[in-house]
Amino acid sequence: MNILVVNWRGIRSPQAGGAEVHVHEIFRRLAAWGHSVTLLCSRPPGFSAEETVDGIRTLRYGNWMNFNMAAAVYYLRHLRREPFDVIVDDINKIPFYTPLYARHPVLVLVPHLFGTTVFAEAAFPLAAYVYLWERAVPLVYRRTPAVAISESTKHDLVKRGLDPGHINVVYCGVDRAVYRPPHDGERLPVFAYVGRLKRYKSLDVLLAAAALLRPSHPGVRVVIAGAGDDLSRLRRRARSLGVEDMVSFPGFVPPEQKVALMQTAMALVVPSPKEGWGLTAMEAHACGTPVLASKSPGLVESVRHDVSGLHVPYGDARALAAAMARLIDEPALASRLSQGALEWSARFDWDATAQEMLQQLERAAGGSQ
Repeated sequence: MNILVVNWRGIRSPQAGGAEVHVHEIFRRLAAWGHSVTLLCSRPPGFSAEETVDGIRTLRYGNWMNFNMAAAVYYLRHLRREPFDVIVDDINKIPFYTPLYARHPVLVLVPHLFGTTVFAEAAFPLAAYVYLWERAVPLVYRRTPAVAISESTKHDLVKRGLDPGHINVVYCGVDRAVYRPPHDGERLPVFAYVGRLKRYKSLDVLLAAAALLRPSHPGVRVVIAGAGDDLSRLRRRARSLGVEDMVSFPGFVPPEQKVALMQTAMALVVPSPKEGWGLTAMEAHACGTPVLASKSPGLVESVRHDVSGLHVPYGDARALAAAMARLIDEPALASRLSQGALEWSARFDWDATAQEMLQQLERAAGGSQ
């Protein structure tokens, strides 16, 4: 197949996150299997306009602020006459609305939509713009085949008015050659977060839980690894709560350091109000690490309550602190959840995800090869 993928960022972008990992893991495999893959994404400062990354022809145009418009301009000027079998319209920021102008069949790929959670992240004018832009999704994509990365995302799309018969779920995978349990199995009293530092990730809840836990468990440490525009505010919040000495912010960590952190932490903490799936949760599971997660869309699927981790009500710092204390105080529980995390993560594999996605692409393209 000849595939065009439109996504806000490429895997090499300094701001790449789980959505970019998801796209890259799937389509680098399809490229390795002999399919032609072109990625159109925004161009960060200092990056070339075109290069090949893991077999994927990567075209960069526009910037983070205007790429939803820039993508349409670039396609109409340079790509509409190329013999693509299908376009993958990845909605992980503002929708591209490719069905309005594309000459090729479209498959829409949806990690998740922001909905009202965008107002917790951005200033009102920008948040309102994103929110209103999403409102047209059911109208523009009503006849477009869609792939959601979780049942939670599918449910959200159906609630917005999309036909459930047009939506298939293809779960994310995990690279168990990279994410694997430690050799000695030793766990430290450390609770980790790994990901972008954005206000909507609700890391304030983790900081508040650390403050509540401190009197009874003074040896506990929290590591918040990642980069993002919420770092300064989170540092100030840690100081105001009096936990700056028990919380560290190492910034972006390279893959090997990320794996080491997951392998030694007591648990990964994901306090978000909403995720498409929870890719870092599954990566932690593959390291044998339980996950403490909000009982939120996406996370209720990637983290199995009392099997691979524990769910806590979203925004409830006391419940999160109690869950953290349980893992420290109940070694049998921690051991059982660790084993459950390994068994649960063993069901997910990027090769299988890529194969399922290929089947969806072939259907969307009308069976063309």
